[in-house]
Amino acid sequence: MSRVQISSAKRIVIKIGSSSLTGKAGSQLDASAVEKLAGVVAACKARGAEVVVVSSGAIAAGLAPLGLTTRPKDLATQQAAASVGQGLLIAQYTQSFAKHAITASQVLLTTEDVVRRSHYQNAQRTLYRLLQLGVVPVINENDTVGTQEIRFGDNDRLAALVALLIGADLLVLVSDIDALYDAPPTQAGAQPIHEVATIADIESVVLGGVGSAGVGSGGMVTKVEAARIATNAGIPMLLTSLADVDQSMNGVQLGTYFHAQPSKTTSRLLWLAHATTTHGALVLDAGAVTAILERGVSLLPAGVTAVTGVFIAGDAVELVGPDGTVIARGLVAFDSEDLPQMLGRSTKELAQALGPEYERELVHRDDLVLL
Repeated sequence: MSRVQISSAKRIVIKIGSSSLTGKAGSQLDASAVEKLAGVVAACKARGAEVVVVSSGAIAAGLAPLGLTTRPKDLATQQAAASVGQGLLIAQYTQSFAKHAITASQVLLTTEDVVRRSHYQNAQRTLYRLLQLGVVPVINENDTVGTQEIRFGDNDRLAALVALLIGADLLVLVSDIDALYDAPPTQAGAQPIHEVATIADIESVVLGGVGSAGVGSGGMVTKVEAARIATNAGIPMLLTSLADVDQSMNGVQLGTYFHAQPSKTTSRLLWLAHATTTHGALVLDAGAVTAILERGVSLLPAGVTAVTGVFIAGDAVELVGPDGTVIARGLVAFDSEDLPQMLGRSTKELAQALGPEYERELVHRDDLVLL
């Protein structure tokens, strides 16, 4: 898909950041910002597109009612602010979408919902059904009870993973920065980069952190990482501002358009690389590292020299070379407590000593992704 074809996307994920929804730290939720986004979504639906919104802003929206002027640093206060702000946020979305005769729904996700495959598939089924019913799901991380997702701190990656989850044609990130620049935007002479063919093309660009509003938690680094995830899955990404989003989505040369990559990585491997939380590590000998990197084989017990962490069969683990370099991530087939007796032994030897159920791979090649 080229920039001029953006308007033909049939399934779109639009993510909007906290600063775009609330302005300066401590201000109220900006109803006009939600109204603007609702109008953009309504225009997409009017031409037959399905839209999912990933919305930050729960914590930020809860600041003013609690008398806070900046985003709290401690987890308990973040969760309290999210608890207050989430209701305000979804109420405003419901009201704004209703003006366009659009039904909105609230979907709160935690890390587990995109880490555990069964949860992932359940979330997928729910979102598909909502889209079939003509609903616009409004997704946010469940910051009220979540821990890791708040510490991870951005909805940009979540939006990219949701785009994978539903097989989107386009990912749109709406930010307080109108584009990716070739230098910090505040620096004299900085120029916007309107087209990015591959992520490798911008490796030399200095990426900024959290925006000036002080209520967000991502930054340009997380937006580029979201672009990496999406484009590797064959999904183009548009980075734009709220002021420019309607024109950008109509093909005007505004914002930054990240082109989808022609050689797609499967969604399963992208899920494994970006959506899983690892629970431990398997330390490999040099021969196993070479076999995995160069021949794409499964990992057998004979090639493992040590195990760290506590995990059960089906958990994600890192595969680490003798020098400590993480080379891959995979789903392990045995519990961590079973592994010490298996290390360095062939599968035939293990079958004879421990039973036929041990004559198999530690990590199958189909459950393994190189990093």
